[in-house]
Amino acid sequence: MSGLGADFCLVCGAPPPLFGDRLCESCLRKRTKLAEVPENVPWVRCARCGIVEIQGKWVSISEDEVWDELIQRNLKFHVDAEDISIAVETRTISDRHTLIHLQLEGVIDSLLFQEEHTMRARMANGVCLTCTRRAGNYYEATVQLRSSGRKLSEEEYQNLRTTLDIVKESLSDDPMFFITNEGPVTGGYDVVMGSKGLARAWGRHLTKEYGGQVVETNSTVGRKDGVDVTRLTLLYRKPGYELGDVIRWRENLWRPASWTKDGAIIERIDRQERTGASWRDLESSKVMSRMSEHIIAELINQDSSVGEFLDPTTWTMASVRLPYDHNGRNAIRIARIDGEWFALHHMSIDENSSIE
Repeated sequence: MSGLGADFCLVCGAPPPLFGDRLCESCLRKRTKLAEVPENVPWVRCARCGIVEIQGKWVSISEDEVWDELIQRNLKFHVDAEDISIAVETRTISDRHTLIHLQLEGVIDSLLFQEEHTMRARMANGVCLTCTRRAGNYYEATVQLRSSGRKLSEEEYQNLRTTLDIVKESLSDDPMFFITNEGPVTGGYDVVMGSKGLARAWGRHLTKEYGGQVVETNSTVGRKDGVDVTRLTLLYRKPGYELGDVIRWRENLWRPASWTKDGAIIERIDRQERTGASWRDLESSKVMSRMSEHIIAELINQDSSVGEFLDPTTWTMASVRLPYDHNGRNAIRIARIDGEWFALHHMSIDENSSIE
């Protein structure tokens, strides 16, 4: 026989079976809780935007996810509990109070424990960092929209501004993607925003879509935790011409065909020649005909080099030298330059033109 009390419950003297620290089932259940559950648990929601503070971070989650988070954070299960299951039912008491009913099951020392608890989730209003910054006109970056050698039209401003919404939709959601201020200024249009990352992403999109150059300037506005706090000024300068326009450059007529990082690929309209030119080189160019001003003319007569069409400005017959890539088709693109009609070679961008 083993030592004193080895075969009996240490509390009530009941005979085996014994569990845990030599306790009978009844005594073990009286002294053991499957879980410690607080009666009240607080949580904080931003009163302005509705996002929730979770362990010091503001996140956008659903109410069901809030309850799951509160349960995981506040339930303390017995150290020996196994095979745990949780059933949850919620009941809204008011806009600030929600009751979370819990049915818990788990195994301790081969015994099944079942418990029911109710937590009261108490919501408090707060203001997240982003909304605090919004209210304080916080910003990290200013994007300046400008043009080379001319003033941007209102339509151009609107087209450029619309692309910012496209960029925001393509990026992962970030609470700092807000606009602090925007509007026309002397020489262009400025957009002040809460994120440097958004400003740079927009700049990359603008140069890819419209060509042009981006120049970044950083200025130090203070220090925080030993680190310089900086603001970004991103100057976007749009070319004075669009893809498909006719420009005069180095005494010849060209059409920009595509953008590159450093400039544009341009094609001569009078012969098959294609070359690259830098933004600096193209500063001396002049727009002779906008693509939006081009006309699709139906040829009435044509031979190997010349075609005749009805001049839409005078309603008389006019002739034009056919483009070098002409394949006998009746419809050609023409542009009026210095009082003379020029037929234009075909470019891939022409396929997306709205000209009928």
